[in-house]
Amino acid sequence: MTLIQSRQNVDEAASRPANDNQTPTDFSVLDLISSSDDEVAAIVRRTENLALAVIIVMAIFLILAPVVFIAMRYGI
Repeated sequence: MTLIQSRQNVDEAASRPANDNQTPTDFSVLDLISSSDDEVAAIVRRTENLALAVIIVMAIFLILAPVVFIAMRYGI
């Protein structure tokens, strides 16, 4: 393959459009957000419940991890 042939392949590849040129023009991230107050309240309620569960599990592990470590260390 000569230099001229390889240059033609590069030019051909550069002239093809990328996949992101095919996206719809009316797409917006704001369309994904719910506008109903009831749906927003439900999402917030689930998020708060999940956050409380995560905090409780973290507290339990912060208490139990040192106890388990000490028990394993001293062979209790």
